[in-house]
Amino acid sequence: MSIPGIDRTRLVAWMARHVPDAGEPTEIALISGGRSNLTYRVETPGRRLVLRRPPLGHVLPTAHDMRREWRVVSALAPTPVPVPEPVALCADEDVIGAPFYLMAHVEGEALRSRGQADLAPARARALSERLAEVLAAIHAVDYEAVGLGGFGRPEGYLARQLERWGQQWERSKTRELPEYDELVARLRERLPDRPSAALVHGDYRLDNTLVRLAPGADPQIRAVVDWEMSTLGDPVADLGLTLTYWHDPGDAARSSVPVAGDVTLTPGFLDAKGFAAHYAKVSGADLSDLDFYLALGNFKLAVILEGIHARFVQGKTVGEGFGDLGASVPVLVARAHRALDERPA
Repeated sequence: MSIPGIDRTRLVAWMARHVPDAGEPTEIALISGGRSNLTYRVETPGRRLVLRRPPLGHVLPTAHDMRREWRVVSALAPTPVPVPEPVALCADEDVIGAPFYLMAHVEGEALRSRGQADLAPARARALSERLAEVLAAIHAVDYEAVGLGGFGRPEGYLARQLERWGQQWERSKTRELPEYDELVARLRERLPDRPSAALVHGDYRLDNTLVRLAPGADPQIRAVVDWEMSTLGDPVADLGLTLTYWHDPGDAARSSVPVAGDVTLTPGFLDAKGFAAHYAKVSGADLSDLDFYLALGNFKLAVILEGIHARFVQGKTVGEGFGDLGASVPVLVARAHRALDERPA
């Protein structure tokens, strides 16, 4: 059976040379839920692996770089940040049509909806606190010590984010949106001058982690995944994007964006303010400009979803759940404006 994005014959031959202990794959299956890079489960006689490759078609410059993702996961493997074990990188596009890498399968679940797990309020709170603590652990990594000193340029990070995502918008946009142009101008006017620098994930949210829910124990975050947008930059920008995905009770605007699910609505889960406060407590971060970072997070997610929508329009997406994402883009732009409007006096 044909597998979108995989040349099975060539992959089997490559694995025989580079991962001989695994044995020939017995099953390769697309893991549902990915809206950007493609992720596959690879069953072998020796072990269960996971393969990551870029999406099919409409790959923007600097996006979906498997080498960068491989580099950061490999660097973090010996640190307190939980990541899957890196196994092998293939930079040869002739094997399956794009660079890819293999990592060990992690026993855990990407939680996207309240119906996936029966979380009592105390366990829900523990999970939300652990999510903030792992984000703080990422930002606490001594990136020079683990070999990531040249992984990015922290100086001018925020200005470059606006420039980079603005360019991505121009390459991806499927419609004119004057509110977007106004938002970019407002963000440029409000750029904070912050010297802080850290390793940032770039798309940190609950369903980009794998959670183990063992009976009678606090939930564990077994791995943080999807490092494709990681770099060195402002850690509060990571927090702002995380809160962009957050759903609080009664917040209809957030619920209208079908990304990251509704797990945060589980009774006991910290609300967005509580999550930010717990992150600040364990990290020591200054959140006085959090309104800017919330607006920046909504701006960034709007550009990401416009790119996915462009691939959907071109028929280049694999999986389900893409049809409604285009309608979320103006919602996110409006939310970014509201975040800037609601800045505390």
